[in-house]
Amino acid sequence: MRLIYFDIDTLRPDHLGCYGYERAISPNIDAIAAEGTRFDNVYASDTPCLPSRTALITGRFGIRTGVIGHGGTAADPFVEGPGRGFQSTLASTSWTEAMSRVGIRSASISTFARRHSAYHFHAGFNETYDLGTNGMETADQVAQVAGDWLRRNGSADNWFLHVHMWDPHTPYRTPASFGNPFTGDSVSTWLTEAVRAEHWMRPGPHSAQEIAGFGPRTIWDRWPRQPQAARNIDEVRQMFEGYDTAIRYADQHVGLLVDELADLGILDGTALMVSSDHGENLGELGIYCDHQTADLHTARLPMILRWPGLAAPAVDTQLHYQIDVIATTLALFGAAVPEDWDGRPISMGSTSEMETVRDHVIVSQAAWTAQRSVRFDDWMFIHTYHDGYHGFPEVMLFDVKTDPHEQVDVAELHPLVVGRAAQLLDDWRMDALSRSVSGVDPLRTVLNEAGPWHSRGFSTTYLDRLRATGREVWADRYAGTSPNGSGSTAGSESERTLSSGDGWSEGRDRF
Repeated sequence: MRLIYFDIDTLRPDHLGCYGYERAISPNIDAIAAEGTRFDNVYASDTPCLPSRTALITGRFGIRTGVIGHGGTAADPFVEGPGRGFQSTLASTSWTEAMSRVGIRSASISTFARRHSAYHFHAGFNETYDLGTNGMETADQVAQVAGDWLRRNGSADNWFLHVHMWDPHTPYRTPASFGNPFTGDSVSTWLTEAVRAEHWMRPGPHSAQEIAGFGPRTIWDRWPRQPQAARNIDEVRQMFEGYDTAIRYADQHVGLLVDELADLGILDGTALMVSSDHGENLGELGIYCDHQTADLHTARLPMILRWPGLAAPAVDTQLHYQIDVIATTLALFGAAVPEDWDGRPISMGSTSEMETVRDHVIVSQAAWTAQRSVRFDDWMFIHTYHDGYHGFPEVMLFDVKTDPHEQVDVAELHPLVVGRAAQLLDDWRMDALSRSVSGVDPLRTVLNEAGPWHSRGFSTTYLDRLRATGREVWADRYAGTSPNGSGSTAGSESERTLSSGDGWSEGRDRF
C-alpha cells in the first residue's frame, strides 16, 4: 500500500470547492474528494504550526507532549527524565515509526522542522528533504522534488510520502507570473464595509490596521498579493484574492503530482490524503491573514482521504481530531495504534470494527494568544487566558451554525451552555494531566514566561501607534502592560473557573 499526504499549510476547508466554496479554486483537490471521504468536522487539537504538527507526529495532545507554543519552554517536548530508555518514547510511537513496524518506508518533503527547530517531527522518517528555504518556498519547488522522488521510488510498494506546500501561509507569495485567476470576482459577503470599519478600530497584531504584525513592515513589500492594512473594501478583496490564488497554485501542483502517479501506473493503488496544520482568519475576530486564536477558522481543518477499497464518495459529519484520522491510517495499514495516543481510529466502511465517537473536541492556541476552546453541538466556546492584545473577553461563545464568522458573542445569553463547556474543558484538562509524563500544564508555563511568544512583540511603540490611529481606548487599557500582560486583562490568569451551573462560581485553580 502507498499513501501520499498533501499537507497544504494554513488551508481553510470553506475555501475549497468540495466544501462549498463558490470560487473555482480547487479542481484537483475536489476530484480527490469525489473519490474518497470528506470529513466536515475535523479539528487540530493544537494550533498553529509547531503545536499542530507535533500532535500529528506524536498522536497526542499538546498538553501531554508539552508543545503548545512557538517559543520558550512550550516550544519543545517535555523531557522524559529518568524513565527515558535507550530510545525516547517518540522513537517507538511516532506516526511514521508505527507505519515502519508493518513495513512502510516514509519520506518527508518539508522545511517545517528547520523553520521551527522542530526536529522531533523527523522521528521515524526514513528520508527527509529540506529545500533550505525556511518555509518561504512555493508549490512548484516542492512539486519538483516530490515528482523526482516518485519517479525514483513510486513503483515500489509500501511507502508513505509527506508533501508539504506552504503557499496559503502568510505572506501570500504565489509567483506574479501566475496572475490573478479571481480578478473581478465578488468579495466575501459577510465582510461588508460596515464590518471592516468596525474592525478598523480594534487593536492587536494582524488587526485591520496592522496586517503585517504590530505595524507596517517594509519587508512585506516583496509580497504585494497581501495588503498591509484593510483601509477599504478593495484591500479586503486583495486579501481574499491573495489567499485564494495561493490555494489555487497549490492545487495545481497537487494535480501535477496526481498525474505523475497516473503516468507511473500506480494511481489506483495509492491512497491520497489532503489536509493542513491549521486554518486562517480572514477578518474573523478582527484578525486578518493569520492564525492566532483557538476559534473555528484557525482550528477547523479540511480532511480528505481517498483510500483504495473503501466505499466512495462519502461524507463524515462527526466531530474528530486530526489525530483520529491519522490513527485511522495506521489501522488501514494494519498497524497498531500506540497505546499512549490520544488519536483513535474512525469507523470507515470496511473497517467498521474501528469506532471513535466524540460529542466534543478541545482545541488550544498558545503562540499568539493563550486560549482553550470547546467545540460541541453548534457551539464554539473560547476561554482566553491571554488576549494577545486583541481585547478579547475572558469567555466567548458563538453559535457557528447561524454565525459561522463569529461576529456575535452570545456568552451572556447562554450561561448554561457556557457552564457545560467550562466543565468539559476542566474534565479534559484533568484527564490529560493524569496521563502526562510531567504532570505540568504547559499553558501555565507559557503565561509564566512572558506570555505567548509572538505577543512579546508588544511594546510602548505600539501604544504610541494605537494613540496615533484613533484607538486611545485600547492604548489606555494596555498602558503599563508588560509583555506578559501584567497590569491589564491581557494575560490575567483567572483564579475563577466556570462550574457546570448557571454562571460564574469560585472553583479550583484551572491550571
